[in-house]
Amino acid sequence: MKLYNTLTRKLENFRPQDPENVKIYTCGPTVYSMPHIGNYAAYVYWDLLLRTLEGNGWKVNRVLNLTDVGHLSSDADEGEDKLEKGARKSGKTVWEVAEYYSMQFLEGYHALNLLEPAKIARATDYIAADQKVVQTLIDKGYTYETQDGIYYDTTKFPAYADFAHLDLEQLKAGARVALSDEKRHISDFAIWKFIQPGEKHAMRWDFLGRPGYPGWHLECSTIIHEELGEPIDIHTGGIDHIPIHHTNEIAQSAAAFDRQLSRFWLHCNFLTVAGEKISKSLGNTITLQDIQDHGFSPLDFKLWVLQGHYQSERDFTWENLAAAHARRLNWRNRIARASQATEQNGQNSQNSQKAFMDKAAETKLFAAIFAELNQNLNSPAAFALIDGADLTSLAFWQQIDEWFGLGLLDDSPVPSAEVQTLLKQREVARAAKDYAESDRLRDKLAAMGFAILDTPEGQIWQYLK
Repeated sequence: MKLYNTLTRKLENFRPQDPENVKIYTCGPTVYSMPHIGNYAAYVYWDLLLRTLEGNGWKVNRVLNLTDVGHLSSDADEGEDKLEKGARKSGKTVWEVAEYYSMQFLEGYHALNLLEPAKIARATDYIAADQKVVQTLIDKGYTYETQDGIYYDTTKFPAYADFAHLDLEQLKAGARVALSDEKRHISDFAIWKFIQPGEKHAMRWDFLGRPGYPGWHLECSTIIHEELGEPIDIHTGGIDHIPIHHTNEIAQSAAAFDRQLSRFWLHCNFLTVAGEKISKSLGNTITLQDIQDHGFSPLDFKLWVLQGHYQSERDFTWENLAAAHARRLNWRNRIARASQATEQNGQNSQNSQKAFMDKAAETKLFAAIFAELNQNLNSPAAFALIDGADLTSLAFWQQIDEWFGLGLLDDSPVPSAEVQTLLKQREVARAAKDYAESDRLRDKLAAMGFAILDTPEGQIWQYLK
């Protein structure tokens, strides 16, 4: 299996440290607002990663975090905490906001048929562990204290700029964030923030004699240390995490635990909408509910995401989603055809070898598809192989659904008893040349979501949507 490792900027062979315990950490959402399709695209890509790892026979141990405190409106330690901001706008408590949007995220997660992580870790469950890490960094001399928090001194970690290939001199000139009188270097970051006198901050914990809360970057290092242990096999996230969030994770973990944080780092690219970055101010934050309101399934969206590579920027349009829906419908109808061919073969075993792709050819196709997944999760190339295949068995499609989780077999290949009765009645009408009745039954079946095709081998049903 080959994966592109951000750490080395190379495509590398991946082998887990322990095939029975492949340790993976995924940066999860900040649960302060409704998740949108740009958020979910990342989890679709990482779902493919997990399924491919499992397809190689390895057992995955994956932790996904929920950021329910500590993420300021600026990634560079300025502004209001996003949970506090969400609570102020909604008139709810920060705890209510975190719980509501956590549930909304997980509801969408399940609608996309994404594999369950071994553990979902909420940042607020690790405050005591955070404080231990902060104290460790203080004791080791990696920090300094200001009026507003405890800061990590990046000059104490010479490799700080390596991961993101940062030009620290250029950062000083461009200034990610203006230096205060107390902040020593432009790349320094808060690992613990103090709540200032008079500040209304509902989430607060006493530490070092003052109320405060953890910095956003700290939670990931802490959770990985507590739940998985360093080094993990793979750390996943978005490309926007590279220059700040993941760079800071690496620095604080190396200093606190004297170990490499992760052997591989995988980053997915951005999702845009009609060529523009997803933004509430632009009004283009499409949700999974919007997808459904337009008559599509969340699994149509999942297929659309997987039609592109995780390292490529993707542009979402409703036309593109409609094309993905048509592709998924085509695959479902190929499953329906396979089901009917299987039934017909049972009645006429002489035709059984003619109906399906040769078993040796199907086995070869399996290997070719999975080889593409093992080549840095190349789902677009895998999909092209699926599209070009002849009539394949139901077992083939069951394996495809295991690898991609598209719910292709959720619609039973066998229609309901009522539909089967109508199909038999139509066969009788056709045999009797009662075409008016045949057409009436065809229209009734269409209203129930089934198209009927008359072929030399007999009538065949397909899904209409």
